[in-house]
Amino acid sequence: MTETSFEKFDALMVAQNWVNEGRKIAIATVVETWGSAPRPTGSHLVIDSEGNFEGSVSGGCVEGAVVFDAVDAIESGKPTMLEFGVADETAWEVGLSCGGRIKVYVEPVTT
Repeated sequence: MTETSFEKFDALMVAQNWVNEGRKIAIATVVETWGSAPRPTGSHLVIDSEGNFEGSVSGGCVEGAVVFDAVDAIESGKPTMLEFGVADETAWEVGLSCGGRIKVYVEPVTT
């Protein structure tokens, strides 16, 4: 099993366990990368309605922003597409200081 497929499997097992515990969750998935990106396409982050999370879609400020938006998606029941990159004026805010871009799809899980 490759590292990437193991990570996907692990994140989905966490998601299933959390659903079984009665938690409301969302799954964030890297769906596109461009240039230098910390995590490959297919990487997952599982988030519950309290802001607890497992996995990784990037790191640093990006991960915090994904968790924040995932909690909103859980509350609204609506998926969202997030995009992060670096721009000259926002290089040290939420973005990728490595110069890449990523798109992250955040989908609330309903049972």
